Amino acid sequence: MFKTLKNAWKTPELQKKLLVTLFIVLLYRLGACIIVPYVSGDIANSFQSVYGSSVLGLMSILSGGAMQYATLFALSVSPYITASIVMQLLTVAIPPLERLAKDGANGQKKINAITRYVTVALALITSFGYSMLLKNQGWLERSDWFAMIVINAAFCAGASLVMWLAEMINDKGIGNGISIILFANIVSQLPSLAQSLFTGLFGATSSVHWALGIVIAIAVIAVAVAAVGFIVWVTNSERRIPIQYAKRVVGRKMYGGQSTNLPIKLNMSGVMPIIFASSIVSIPATITAFMTKENGFVKFVNSFLSPTSWLYLVLFLVLTVAFSYFYIMISFNPVEVANNINSNGGSIPGHRPGRPTVQYINRILKRITLIGAFFLCIVAGLPMLVMVIMTAVQSAVPTFNINFLAPLTFSGSSLLIVVGVVLETVRDIEAQLSLRASKGFLN
Repeated sequence: MFKTLKNAWKTPELQKKLLVTLFIVLLYRLGACIIVPYVSGDIANSFQSVYGSSVLGLMSILSGGAMQYATLFALSVSPYITASIVMQLLTVAIPPLERLAKDGANGQKKINAITRYVTVALALITSFGYSMLLKNQGWLERSDWFAMIVINAAFCAGASLVMWLAEMINDKGIGNGISIILFANIVSQLPSLAQSLFTGLFGATSSVHWALGIVIAIAVIAVAVAAVGFIVWVTNSERRIPIQYAKRVVGRKMYGGQSTNLPIKLNMSGVMPIIFASSIVSIPATITAFMTKENGFVKFVNSFLSPTSWLYLVLFLVLTVAFSYFYIMISFNPVEVANNINSNGGSIPGHRPGRPTVQYINRILKRITLIGAFFLCIVAGLPMLVMVIMTAVQSAVPTFNINFLAPLTFSGSSLLIVVGVVLETVRDIEAQLSLRASKGFLN
């Protein structure tokens, strides 16, 4: 990886793209520090304690803490990601959009334009909900109609600006604009995470003995290193389906007669199933956070659907597996893949073209998806399992405080995003380096 970055820095064109990307990320982080007008300073200390374990806590991590402080980029890339997912689903369900998706660069350009409008609409809805949350929690210095208009306009403008910055990284930088911004957000939270863990383990108010604190710190570092290696190994793993192309004569030249393969990634869905599952299973806890009176529903959620309960963990793992299959269904079409293989004169050895090929690809895809879903359950569920066990320990030993471990609840998802973005970015840089090397050789 470091060798690839070194070679890219020596290439003038890629060096310019890297500098542009770093400059845009710097602008983004500056915007993430600009607090929206009429927001009280009390939100910094209260947001994490109230919503740290809900879906808003995950959104705060993905925004680099901008939502926690109600800054200009509080919505971050969430509206853009949601709009992209919605358009991907609608492309499968609506035939005109499906035809646009198959229309090449022109159709993709129109879909991107529609995605921008959907992003602005979702930003309006999200900003209204977020501003009402700030108002109900008493985190606004002014809550009249003018202040609410200013706050909502600022949040919407921030989301639109983030979308533009991500597209600028795609056009002028090294690409993967949304992924780069997510990477910068999560990495920016690492110092505060380390500080909270250190304070919780070795601070003056810590209930943990220093020897036990050292053991926990070493265990956290060892598990993090092992998790990074495991994620890299699984992310780079793939199932290769052999394809044989028949020989054919076109004019005076003979084409085909070669063997290749169809690579299927072990984790094709990435982190999307985890985000979907976390959003769904955290809805009850998020709803109860808006309620001021404690009733039966609030007691049930606090007892059985909190992130430190067994029921929450089981529901999260089940939904992760379910959404893994769902995401593959909408993003990978075995019928289309089989038709493309057949139209190019290829076939899978031992399987006839048509329905047998589709059935074979489907069978392989289901097995790969199941393994990938188990991988996501291990990466994202392990920190939650630790929190559940530590909660049981705290109930047995009331003097033992585990609040300092709360930031680890979504650490698996964050680590998966960071490692995935690094690997994807390095692959793209290597591809650009090889392309320029080939051009130089041909010249």
